[in-house]
Amino acid sequence: MALPRKRPAARGPWTGFALRRVVRLFVSLAVLVTASFGMIHLVPGDPVRAALGVTADPALVAARQQALGLDRPLPEQFWNFLTGLAQGRLGASITTELPVAQIVADRLPATLEIALPAFLMIMLVGIPLGMVAAVVTRERRRGELAFTSITGAIGAVPEFLLAVGLIALFAVALPVLPVASRAGLDSYVLPILSLALVPAVMLARIVRVETLKVLGEDYMRTARAKLLPARLVYIRHALPNLLTSSLTIGGLLLTSLIAGTVLIENVFAWPGLGMTIVQAITQKDYPLVQGIVLVYGAAALVITFAVDVAVAMADPRSTIRGS
Repeated sequence: MALPRKRPAARGPWTGFALRRVVRLFVSLAVLVTASFGMIHLVPGDPVRAALGVTADPALVAARQQALGLDRPLPEQFWNFLTGLAQGRLGASITTELPVAQIVADRLPATLEIALPAFLMIMLVGIPLGMVAAVVTRERRRGELAFTSITGAIGAVPEFLLAVGLIALFAVALPVLPVASRAGLDSYVLPILSLALVPAVMLARIVRVETLKVLGEDYMRTARAKLLPARLVYIRHALPNLLTSSLTIGGLLLTSLIAGTVLIENVFAWPGLGMTIVQAITQKDYPLVQGIVLVYGAAALVITFAVDVAVAMADPRSTIRGS
């Protein structure tokens, strides 16, 4: 008598979730790569001529076009671009002739040195501040009005204007911090504060609203009825239920820091990718702009993917199809 065949195990929600997110990531990366490649070819005129100037020697222009592979058919250029990416090559700069990958590798650490501490500051300040504000202002109308007014006023200030104000205060009126340097820990204070202050207070406003919702839930009333210490009530019961929204917002804030670094680095003359891409745009060095945009875009997509996974781990209900 033949034994019945075992049915294949049903695919769990985690498997479907992971497949959807991975496919979405690779599709987004494919669109990003195609768009970054088309950047040079959508620019009116010859990018090499635009970078070298209208008075450049035609022989020099032709030689640079040949070195960059811009004299070859478009499909061949795209294939060479893809194979170069697979090998970690992003082309060469028109103005300096250096590999774009080398320029990115040299400037990326400076950007990460202010972006990552700024993100940690946003999360470590915004979440506790929002929770404390919810507890303190829950039944105090004046406290709520003061908190929302102050955070709203700070959140309305553009990053570059905040950076200029911090420079005027701490580097001019009270000359205690340097303005434009990357030497010593004190040189990191103003750029990081300029990046983190506005997102931190905006995160605190959102966390406060979410905390108020959580404090009104039945399980929170039960926890308080058990006469548990306030520290345990908020850390063990309230905080885990805030992680999903906090992680989602934190991922969006980290992605927005990518754009924020472009402004802040130019205000403080910080030698990172943000200042490099502005210089490349003014010099019409399109291969360098293309490479940095590709790096920024890939970073944003990977961050979004990582946030989706982290949210799913914190709240398994988000792995349901369609989430």
